[in-house]
Amino acid sequence: MMPAPEPAGEYYAEVIGDPIRQSKSPVIHGFWLEQLGLDGSYHSTPVAAAELPDFLATRRGDPHWRGCNVTMPHKQAVIPLLDRLDPLAGRVGAVNTIVPENGQLVGYNTDVPGFLEPLRTRLGQPHLFRMARVLGTGGAARAIVSALADQGVVIVLAGRDPDKARTMLDTLAPGGDHHAIDLAHFATPTDFAFDDRAGCFDLIVNATSLGMTDHAPLDFDLTHAPPGSVFYDIVTSPLETAFLHAARDAGFVTVDGLSMLIGQADHAFHRFFGVKPPRGEADTVLRSRLLA
Repeated sequence: MMPAPEPAGEYYAEVIGDPIRQSKSPVIHGFWLEQLGLDGSYHSTPVAAAELPDFLATRRGDPHWRGCNVTMPHKQAVIPLLDRLDPLAGRVGAVNTIVPENGQLVGYNTDVPGFLEPLRTRLGQPHLFRMARVLGTGGAARAIVSALADQGVVIVLAGRDPDKARTMLDTLAPGGDHHAIDLAHFATPTDFAFDDRAGCFDLIVNATSLGMTDHAPLDFDLTHAPPGSVFYDIVTSPLETAFLHAARDAGFVTVDGLSMLIGQADHAFHRFFGVKPPRGEADTVLRSRLLA
């Protein structure tokens, strides 16, 4: 059964999904609300697919509701139920943040800037060539492909259905020299001799749920990684997946899922509560809470 709105008098936001128990968003937003001394709250709400229309209709009429984050499996299913999409969310075709604005429900995608946040320093440097191997073709992958295409990155998109990967590339990154491939390609070793990577940027992203707690592991052979690659896993439970652990042991730079999660939450928090959250040194304290 869909839960009732929060009691009148206090504004609130929430994260919806099915399941939702694994979400770390309440800890992140709750920490920022506490640090800023704001009189608001943020919680998780389980919402099944069939309950989405009623859920949004109920929240639409609640003056204390500041919006919600949207996680699996609703990032695309909510779109027909909204009044308007931000242009970026419209282009990506996935919504992870809904905000009430002037009587309308507006969909945003904060996954794009959130994903790019830990890569900004590297992407701010000039490169002779940029390539990313993105594993997965779900809603998160849509945001990642859009983000990387905007940064001039050649994308190799791997999925269980290469035709789906090809369609995604043609839709989100048209005109680029991008490639679609079967995810199984990366499971077996390769003897490919990578050329000189000086001045190049290479990225390998796990945008699947493989490697997540209670899921099968991601099967990726490290021989597919060019020297100097950055490994990025959006999974947050466990924080150090076998994918990242193997990469770190092999000497590669790694980026964990909390980096994207905190980055996207920053943009959502600003839209919900009208202020920027505390970052910098506060991130260290926040991470310790998330790992407690």
